Amino acid sequence: MAWLPEEFEHPGVVPVDEGHHLRPIRADDVALDMPAVMGSQARLWSIFGPAWGWPPATMTAEQDAEDLARHEAEIAAHASFNYALFDEAETELIGCVYIDPPEKVGADAEVSWWVRDEHAGTSLEAALDAFVPRWLAEAWPFTAVRLIGRDLTWTEWLALPDIDSGEPQ
Repeated sequence: MAWLPEEFEHPGVVPVDEGHHLRPIRADDVALDMPAVMGSQARLWSIFGPAWGWPPATMTAEQDAEDLARHEAEIAAHASFNYALFDEAETELIGCVYIDPPEKVGADAEVSWWVRDEHAGTSLEAALDAFVPRWLAEAWPFTAVRLIGRDLTWTEWLALPDIDSGEPQ
């Protein structure tokens, strides 16, 4: 099965709640991304570190810019998607939503997201938690989305068979 239909156009700016929206991340977002990521580095590492090795404690602005440029190119190629959560004026990057082709059997997309430490446990995080599954169902062409860190833990996800293991999806 193809990752996305050829004619699919990914969403641009997407309202999440009053005053916040998602949009595809760009390399020039580094000035907002770097403090968001590194200000929450320990918690983000506890979530994503075992699977992705990210974000390293010593990440530089240059490394972050390279990472964002890679994300921007992947979005343009429809290889994967990183949407940043912003305030209305885009003066604050609050978190990210990752929409990726599956690495593990049993799904046609694997999705995860985070918010900065100071937004964890707030009504904004709750709004994002409610919004993402609904948005995926309404705006994306997937039938079997795996919400990593929600439907299953990262440890459970890591234990699943890889798609390239030869086992059927």
